[in-house]
Amino acid sequence: MSQLTKKALLDSFVKLLNQTSLDKITVKDIAQDCGVNRNTFYYHFKDIYSMLDEIFQAETKRVTEETKEYGSWQESFLMSTKFALENKRAIYHIYNSLSREQLEQYLYNVTDSVMISFVESAAQGMDCNHNDVLMLANFYKHAMVGLVLDWLKNGMKEDPEYVINRLGVLLDGNVKIALANGKKNPASK
Repeated sequence: MSQLTKKALLDSFVKLLNQTSLDKITVKDIAQDCGVNRNTFYYHFKDIYSMLDEIFQAETKRVTEETKEYGSWQESFLMSTKFALENKRAIYHIYNSLSREQLEQYLYNVTDSVMISFVESAAQGMDCNHNDVLMLANFYKHAMVGLVLDWLKNGMKEDPEYVINRLGVLLDGNVKIALANGKKNPASK
């Protein structure tokens, strides 16, 4: 029963986030929408920001567990942004609130697992320097998060599936080329 109540509170929070900005949502609003009292809210959560953190942690865990199931980084990335795409207004409201940093951290965490998995997969059989693999994954992580943040800043007008798939076409083979270049020119420290 307790987990059902917690899920209902989280669902009410996301519903309200899709309707109004994060900074205008109160514990009272969430409790009323869910049909519980404020004490029930505080039994499960410290505050609204802890709810947001819980949502982002659950989504990060989901993506990390599912990442290896997909055939391409594009597919993984699109699945990792499933929550954001299904709740565009909520994400936009978070982006335009004081919790932007939590959103950015979530994006970095999710993209990190996707890109590390992708670059490690491309590096199989290449006898690459592990630091090069991590550096390349980090580069792609920052590039992808930057694109998402620009997309949010510009009002989420572009179709993200088109952009991600087009990037896949443009960048096809670049990871293997970069890793091969790293083998030809080993780092010296």
